[in-house]
Amino acid sequence: MDYENRNHHKESIEKDGIDRIEKVLSYLHNRQIEYDIYYHPPLPTIDEAMLYWSNIDATHCKNLFFRNHKGDKHYLILLNHRSNMDIHSLEKRLKEGKLSFASEARMIKHLGVKPGSVSFFGLINNTEKNVILFIEKNLLTVNKISFHPNDNRATVVISGDDFRKILDSLTHFEVFD
Repeated sequence: MDYENRNHHKESIEKDGIDRIEKVLSYLHNRQIEYDIYYHPPLPTIDEAMLYWSNIDATHCKNLFFRNHKGDKHYLILLNHRSNMDIHSLEKRLKEGKLSFASEARMIKHLGVKPGSVSFFGLINNTEKNVILFIEKNLLTVNKISFHPNDNRATVVISGDDFRKILDSLTHFEVFD
């Protein structure tokens, strides 16, 4: 896809979507983190996103939000978009029983996002710091990384160094292979 006009799709985003995006951009700006932003149609799946991400020079991520069977613990999993998540291995590692995808209500409550827009940047909204973050090891060594800015109609690219700085400031995280 051609990104010559990066703002082409921005006009179709309603106010609450723009507000979520602007909150992320403000967070980055306040920390003097440089970024590139790309607007596009809604991209709720990796397959759809790849049509628009193919010309963006960055490592793209899959972001998954789970809850334990009791519903009292929440997990945000970041992995390379090409990787597959072995949910059974994660369940064994956590010793929390069966994990399931979190509901829309839980996404909104804990990350401030809607389905299809789960993002690392949702942790900005997790003021209680009660979401446990797991990161695929290879994401800690990338040069550039991309995430939705809490709305799946845009993609933000930041440097790997800035990603690691944000990680250290937002939350405790665990690494997996």
